[in-house]
Amino acid sequence: MPRRGPTLPAQNLEHFNTASPDEAHRTLLTCLHSPRWARRVADHRPYPDLPALLAAADEAAYDLRPADLAEALAAESLPTLPDDAYSAAHTALAAAHAAYESRFGHVFVICLDDVSPGEALDRLLAAIRSRLANDPEDERVVTAEELRRLARGRLVRATQGRHAPSAGAPR
Repeated sequence: MPRRGPTLPAQNLEHFNTASPDEAHRTLLTCLHSPRWARRVADHRPYPDLPALLAAADEAAYDLRPADLAEALAAESLPTLPDDAYSAAHTALAAAHAAYESRFGHVFVICLDDVSPGEALDRLLAAIRSRLANDPEDERVVTAEELRRLARGRLVRATQGRHAPSAGAPR
């Protein structure tokens, strides 16, 4: 059986499709803080369904220039740990973030949408440690992909009427 993508109630997509250009642009900027990306996605409305909207968002993300990525990264914040995480985890994450930012010059981003809360800490720490070994160009590619995945998840939540954590909000 083919895997189906996320569905979207028709009225939510209709609202996005008929929103003013400014409102659509503002909504999109909460998903990825790249004016170029938001403009491209908003300008191609209307979308017949959610998969078409997500495909357009993906395509626009793949076309981001280094300056666009830098702008989007500047609005992101560090992934946060659950409040009940032990203090050693906070210390380890703070040290890993500092090493990452020193090496690559920007905040570490990762999409944990498909990770259970119980696995998030381990996945986050493993990913940041692993990615510290990347060369800068390889890490730029990984970072761009993580931003695309973050934007996609935020866009799904925004168009489903749930609050999409804005760029910079904890994920």
